[in-house]
Amino acid sequence: MRVGLTLYGSLDEQSGGFRYDRKLVEELRRAGDTVEVVELPWRAYPRGLLDNADPGFRDRLQVDVDVMLQDELAHPSLLLANRDLPYPVVSIVHHLRASEPGRLSSLYRAIERRYLASVDGVVCNSAATRDAVAALGVDSGASVVAPPAGDRFDPAIDDDAIAARAGEGPLRVAFVGNVEPRKGLDTLVEGVARADAAVDLTAVGRPVDASHVADVRRLVRERGLGDRVRFSGRLSDAELADVLRASHVLAVPSRYEGFGIVYLEGMSFGLPAIASRAGGASETVTDGETGVLVEPDDPAAVARALTEFAVDPDRVAAMGRAARRRYERHPSWDESAARVRRLLADVADAPDAVEPEVAT
Repeated sequence: MRVGLTLYGSLDEQSGGFRYDRKLVEELRRAGDTVEVVELPWRAYPRGLLDNADPGFRDRLQVDVDVMLQDELAHPSLLLANRDLPYPVVSIVHHLRASEPGRLSSLYRAIERRYLASVDGVVCNSAATRDAVAALGVDSGASVVAPPAGDRFDPAIDDDAIAARAGEGPLRVAFVGNVEPRKGLDTLVEGVARADAAVDLTAVGRPVDASHVADVRRLVRERGLGDRVRFSGRLSDAELADVLRASHVLAVPSRYEGFGIVYLEGMSFGLPAIASRAGGASETVTDGETGVLVEPDDPAAVARALTEFAVDPDRVAAMGRAARRRYERHPSWDESAARVRRLLADVADAPDAVEPEVAT
């Protein structure tokens, strides 16, 4: 097949969604398909919507492929342009903007609903994401759930190493993610402040929201956590692996995650997770077995989870072993890519694509 992939920014970006897209391209090429990548300039949401009125922008989308994948993140620029494309479109949905809490969620819902009504199929990274798409009331053609593998590191770690690390103190916690409101670093910092035990937190991630970064740093100062919370910024894979290998727990209490590949990456190091119940994290993190699930914006629940881990190293070790087993059972990239490839072939071979309709 001749496959295209349209996305904002560069395929070399390091966040989970871009790693998903990159691995999918690699697997499709390994299977013998040609893949043409169409990299669009990053757009603020309103500016992206204006692309739909630009004939020059639409010319960039005129490529010779049998089927086009589109990263749903770029939907503002593709909302109307999709109507004039000469090929069928399959959207990769990592998570919907409409699923994020906020005052603009109803606007995002209306726009994403319109966008998804313009595609012929959907690739979802989790069942929760598929359900969120369905909840928009859109028949977006065929769909498939193809989770990411989370094997970015795949370290060699055994039960003895997990147990030995669990016996070391104080509790070392890693946060990994862009520093933005959705990821819940502020909730985690407040949880560290309220915990009835010593907790050291290392926050790894690119600061993408300056106001939120300032708020979190101010919270650290106000709560007297300057010697307990370390901001590492963006790290190389080798440096991040060192942080995860030395940690006891991965904590990313996001306000919403479509899947949360970072939880699997932590599990590969034998780290139990503290994760939010909102979105797809519960498909990876089993509460009380491989980690702890908390409600969004609940620092008291985060504090309880941290305290329980800090005072019970045997629990940390048992959950760490279970987390590693969960990682080992997870589908590989070639399995997920095979699901996507079957969907692409079906969409490309459809004699006449039926225009999807918005349910009323």
